[in-house]
Amino acid sequence: MRLQGRMAVVTGAGSGLGLDTCRALAAAGARVAALDRDIAALDAVRTELGCFAHIVDVADAASVSAALDAAVAALGRPYLAVNCAGVADAAKTVSKGAPFPLPTWDKVIAINLTGSFNLIRLAAAQMVENAPDPDSGERGVIVNTASGAATQGQVGQAAYSASKAGVIGLTLPVARDLAPHGIRVVTISPGVFETAMIAGLPPQVAQSLIDKTILFPNRMGRPTEFGALVRHIAENAYLNATVIDLDGGARMTAR
Repeated sequence: MRLQGRMAVVTGAGSGLGLDTCRALAAAGARVAALDRDIAALDAVRTELGCFAHIVDVADAASVSAALDAAVAALGRPYLAVNCAGVADAAKTVSKGAPFPLPTWDKVIAINLTGSFNLIRLAAAQMVENAPDPDSGERGVIVNTASGAATQGQVGQAAYSASKAGVIGLTLPVARDLAPHGIRVVTISPGVFETAMIAGLPPQVAQSLIDKTILFPNRMGRPTEFGALVRHIAENAYLNATVIDLDGGARMTAR
C-alpha cells in the first residue's frame, strides 16, 4: 500500500517502538497521528515530526474513540493503524505467600490486549469506508505488537505473556473478518529491544541478557528496525494474517 499522503495512526507513539514507527512512516510520506498518554512525549513528537498528536488511554474505549475521531477530523480516515502501546508490569503467581495481585493482571490485559483491540475495531470501522488502493485493492493495514514472551514467558510474566499471546491469537480471526473489506492484519513479535522497558537495567545485566538469549547479531534490537518493518508490512501487499518474529533468533531463559 502506498503511504504517501495517507493517514497512519500509531499508539504508544511517544517513545520506543512507537516513536521510531512514527519516524519511519513520516519519512515515507504518511500523515502521522501520534497517540500516547504522555503529554510531554507527544509534544516532543509533534515538534520533531510536525505531526498530529493526541493524548489517549488505550484501555479506555471512549478515550480511543475520541482520539481517533480527532485524528480523522484533522487528517482523514486511517489507511494504517499500528498498536505499539504496552506495559510489562510483572509479578509472580505466588510471592512470599501472597497471590498475584489481580489489579496488576487487569492493568496489563487492559492495556496490551483490550487496548490493542480497541484501536483495531475502531480503526477498521473507519478503513472500510476508504477508497481501495488502485494498485492493490487495499483499504487499510493493521499492525499489532506482540512479544517473544507470548510463547517464552519468563518468571513473573504471566500477565504480560498472556496479553501478548492474546494479540497473536486475534491476528488470524481479525484478518479473516476484514479480508472481504480489503484490510490486512499483521503482528510483529519483537524480542529484546532498546526501549524504556529495559533501559533501567545495569549494563552488566543487559549484556548478560544479550549473551544468554540472542543468537545473532549479538545486541538488542533497535527501534529503527521495528519502524522499518512496520513500513515494509504496509508497503508489501502480500503480507497478511501472520506473525513476524523480529528477535535476532532470541530464545528466552526462565529468568
